[in-house]
Amino acid sequence: MKIINKAYINYFDSISCAGNDSSELFESICSKKDTIFVDSTYVKEKIVAIGKITKNEDFIDILFKRCEKLLEQSNLENFSKTLLVIGSSVGGMDETEKFFFEDKNYKRINYRKHPVDAIAYYLREKFSFYDDVSFSTACTSSANALGYAKEVILKGIYENVLVIGIDTLSYTTVCGFSALSVLSSNPCTPFDKNREGMNVSEGFGILLLQNQKQENSIELCGVGYSSDAHHMTQPHPDGLGAKRAMENALKDSHLTINDIAYINAHGTGTYANDFSELNGINSLFIDKKPKVSSTKSVTGHTLGAAGAIEAIISCMVLQKQIVPSNKGLEEIEIEGINYSMETISTKVNYVLSNSFAFGGNNTSLIFGLVE
Repeated sequence: MKIINKAYINYFDSISCAGNDSSELFESICSKKDTIFVDSTYVKEKIVAIGKITKNEDFIDILFKRCEKLLEQSNLENFSKTLLVIGSSVGGMDETEKFFFEDKNYKRINYRKHPVDAIAYYLREKFSFYDDVSFSTACTSSANALGYAKEVILKGIYENVLVIGIDTLSYTTVCGFSALSVLSSNPCTPFDKNREGMNVSEGFGILLLQNQKQENSIELCGVGYSSDAHHMTQPHPDGLGAKRAMENALKDSHLTINDIAYINAHGTGTYANDFSELNGINSLFIDKKPKVSSTKSVTGHTLGAAGAIEAIISCMVLQKQIVPSNKGLEEIEIEGINYSMETISTKVNYVLSNSFAFGGNNTSLIFGLVE
């Protein structure tokens, strides 16, 4: 099929432990704000650090209000001609857990509000979308949702695509990562020699992609996928899948390694991820070394929402021309990387954002300023 369009990000919004909106999110990252705190309620007889949102209303109600805000501030009157694409790892699992723990049985559990497309189900009750698609590929869910959005816009199938990456904290996910012995009892320190592990977090990122550019639009220039299938939960130690995903994103965007000024790394703070991703970056970016940082030391790992939230961070890097630093990185273990040690103002035309998931499922996105 002939490619006839470009995909522009014309609106974005978010909520996370790092901020109630995208401006607060970016400010927290740039100022290295402490946003992740210890918790003893999710894992029995164990203290872990998590990224929890302080909220006085239901998470879905917050999402509804943000979608209404989008309609007020965008060029859309309604969502009747908009494709909804959800990326989520948890889906409605927290709702299921709530009833099960209260009742100790399944009778009040609504089967429509449990699976990965539960978020789309909630939104369909409130708004009228043309259609919806849900992705659940663990920690690449919303990155893959963005890739799909780009594809259907470029092919002229849709003019408007609303991508929402969303995950809430649940006992199943927190305890699952605890069982893998990868959780930290402190805020995570990606790429640091003394890393302890990752922080499970919650949040959502909303991005409206359209085929027409507007003032301050950011282009989703390239998408790269790979699947190394090295291990069920660990990436290839040499970063073969990470490297291939980044190479494919560069190819899709018709850019070279010299064009990338900043890499928003997946950077979870686990030994396996840090070594794999940095080895992949080192083997690809040989001559020119872009700045590299992970923002999960401030946002935590929002699982299926991470790709969307970090896409928003990448958009703000381009709009603000500011590269954030690595919070908590004190003792470097892998050399050869141009770590961003201080938040700096610098010229940035293109940003690469990585999302990697269980099973060797890898996605890299490239965002660029619109000429």
